Amino acid sequence: MSLDELRDLLERHARPDLTTPIDGVRICRADPGAEPEYAMSGVMLAVIAQGAKRLALGDRVYEYGVGQYLVTSADLPVTGRVAPGGPQLGFGMTLEPAVIAELMLRAGPGDLPRSAGAPRPGIMVSAAPAELIDAIVRLLRLLDRPGDRRVLVPLVKREILWRLMTGEQGEAVRQLGLADSSLSHITRAVDWIRDNYAAAFRVEDLARSSGMSVSAFHRNFQSVTAMSPIQFQKQIRLQAARLLMANRPHDVTGVGHRVGYDSPSQFSREYKRQFGVAPSIDAARLREQQPAAPAPAAAP
Repeated sequence: MSLDELRDLLERHARPDLTTPIDGVRICRADPGAEPEYAMSGVMLAVIAQGAKRLALGDRVYEYGVGQYLVTSADLPVTGRVAPGGPQLGFGMTLEPAVIAELMLRAGPGDLPRSAGAPRPGIMVSAAPAELIDAIVRLLRLLDRPGDRRVLVPLVKREILWRLMTGEQGEAVRQLGLADSSLSHITRAVDWIRDNYAAAFRVEDLARSSGMSVSAFHRNFQSVTAMSPIQFQKQIRLQAARLLMANRPHDVTGVGHRVGYDSPSQFSREYKRQFGVAPSIDAARLREQQPAAPAPAAAP
C-alpha cells in the first residue's frame, strides 16, 4: 500500500523543474526514450516508485526500479537514462552529513554497526525496506500540509536518515557523518577537482592533502568514483563544456580552452566520444530545445 501511495504522491506533486516546497527533496517524472542526462549526481537518496532508471558511472552501470533505493555518497559525474517500459517516477533527498553526524552522536552503544573504515562504492542499490518507504510517504504527505512542515519535516528527514544508517547501505551513509573517514577524505578531493576542474594538478598533492599514500589514494578514489582522478577531471570538464557550448555554439576552441584543454582537436575528439556528436552539432541541438530546460539531474 505504501508504494501505491508513494506513486500517487509523486505523480500529483511532480514539477518540470523537479523541485518541491521541502528543501532538499525533489520529484522526477520522466519518459523512456528521452535524451541521456549528463549531470553531477549530488550526495543523495533516490527511490523509484514507477518505471526504472539506469545510471552509468565510469565503467559501472546501475539499474534500479520499483521498490529499490539508490544512495550516492559523493558528487559524481553520471549519465542517467529512463529504462524502457513506461514513465519513471522517483523521489530524491539530499543527504546532509551534519545531520548524520548528529544522529551518530545521539545513538547509544550498540545502536549502530561498527564501521569498517574502507570507503564503499560511491553508488549502491538496495531493496527499500517497508520502514523506509513509510517514512518517505509521511514526508511527502507534508507537501499537502504546509502548516505542519516547519516542525515535522526535520523529524521525518532524521527518521529517513536513520533508516539508511541502520540499513544495507548504512556503512557508506555513516561515513558521510565522520569528518575523518576515508570517504570524507576522498569526498574532499572530489569536491576540489569539481571546483577547480580547469586547473592542472598532481595526484601526489591530492593524496598528501588527503593524508594517504599515492597508492592508497588511487585505490580509494577508484573505489568511490569508478575512475582515476584524471578521468574524473575529464568527465567534469566535458560536462561543463556542454553547458557552455549551448550559449557559445561557434566558439569550440574558446570553450575547450576555458574548461582546461590546450588542444582544440583533443577537446573535440573527447567531446564526441563522450556525447556522441561533435561540440558544434551538439550545441545546435541543445539550442533547439525550447523552452530552455534547467540543468538536468541524473537521479532520482
